[in-house]
Amino acid sequence: MDKIDIADDQVVPMEAIARGLRGLKITFVNVFGVTHGDGSWTLIDAAIPFSASRIQSWAEDAFGRAPNAIVLTHGHFDHVSAAKDLADYWDVPIYAHPLEFPYLTGQKEYPPPNWAAGGGLMPLVSPTLPRGPIDLGSRLRALPSDGSRLDLEELPGWTLLHTPGHTPGHISFFRNEDRTLLVGDAFCTTKPESFFEANLLQHPELHGPPAYFTSDWDAARLSVLKLAQLAPTTVAPGHGKPLAGADVAASLQELAMRFNEVAVPENVKAT
Repeated sequence: MDKIDIADDQVVPMEAIARGLRGLKITFVNVFGVTHGDGSWTLIDAAIPFSASRIQSWAEDAFGRAPNAIVLTHGHFDHVSAAKDLADYWDVPIYAHPLEFPYLTGQKEYPPPNWAAGGGLMPLVSPTLPRGPIDLGSRLRALPSDGSRLDLEELPGWTLLHTPGHTPGHISFFRNEDRTLLVGDAFCTTKPESFFEANLLQHPELHGPPAYFTSDWDAARLSVLKLAQLAPTTVAPGHGKPLAGADVAASLQELAMRFNEVAVPENVKAT
């Protein structure tokens, strides 16, 4: 299935993030597995190109069975690339917000990146990164469009939150029982403009969404504010390490309050 092997040291399991939640870091992006009370589980996101076999091996070791579904926080290449191969291999559906469908049905590609966002290597190389469109075909299913509930048997106990800004149909998931938040790219726990440097040097801390691929900064700020109001105690992001503890909610509130200052690129503020 895969044509390029991803080195072992670039694939790192993340165990016991929260009850029934574990993850897998593949180079600079995370996927997550959510286990349910009946023993079934759901895959959240599908990583970069050529990562399908790595996700399959991890899933076999961690869960011993196929997931009931793949759920995408959004359709950027580093969250969707293995989705079709995995869905075909496991014979499962792929869920996404309807506003992401144009990018997941072969109709259109995402807007050009902001290569001048600054802060590290990623903005400079962002014009070379895939923007789609990708076509998930008949595997694709729509999540509830209002983004305030989750009528999805495959992910019981989690509330769907429409958190646009990074992309139009970006979503996050919150489990109120233990205040666990699956955040996608609404915000990160590593500096998103310097993912590669961050792997070695950065202490986990809250940052805004990846600046070079965020399309609507006003919406992104409101989404972070919405998530901060949930006062999570555990956050599992698409980029960076999961964080847990009493200070997570306060840190997220500070990011929301200072969002324009610390997250929005200077060349965007200037326009």
